[in-house]
Amino acid sequence: MKLDIRPLTADLWPALEDLFGGNGACNGCWCMYWRIGAAYRKRPRGQNKSAFRKIVENGTPPGLLAFDGDLAVGWCQLTPRSELPWLDRQWRLKRVDAVPVWALSCFYVRIGYRRRGVTSALIAAALKAAKRAKAPQLEAYPLDADKTPSASGTGYATTFARAGFKTVACHAPPRPIMRHDLSAKRRART
Repeated sequence: MKLDIRPLTADLWPALEDLFGGNGACNGCWCMYWRIGAAYRKRPRGQNKSAFRKIVENGTPPGLLAFDGDLAVGWCQLTPRSELPWLDRQWRLKRVDAVPVWALSCFYVRIGYRRRGVTSALIAAALKAAKRAKAPQLEAYPLDADKTPSASGTGYATTFARAGFKTVACHAPPRPIMRHDLSAKRRART
């Protein structure tokens, strides 16, 4: 399957709406969890949707959409970690250091497209996008499937390891913090 991966801009909002469906992807989250925490559950889904739409319309694209033809089949949130304050409120995801990393914090893949390489393609595109944005490192918070049976909206550690990410911290066994160093490749080429 050949995917076309594009930054989420305002003109692609209808494609994201279609992908997320009436429930707003994961229980009405609309990718607000890492921005406002569990408060997203207390708000109407429409309020989360409106808040995320404003983010899309008013700034740097907050993530990437994967398309199979004209159909959006996958999403990942990709942004500077500093734009996701709730990460710092989770003890298991506390900052490793002061490096201004970018975060690859969540994924959503359309039913029927799961286990077909969409997440891996999004990770590869996120690495390129973060490097273009001059991020020194890209950080992720996947689950280690060997240590928990839980489903993951943040990806799996094995997928990130195959993409060259390394574990840099692990405050809770099933949830490593993994990074891909983008600055090393930049220095090697200059």
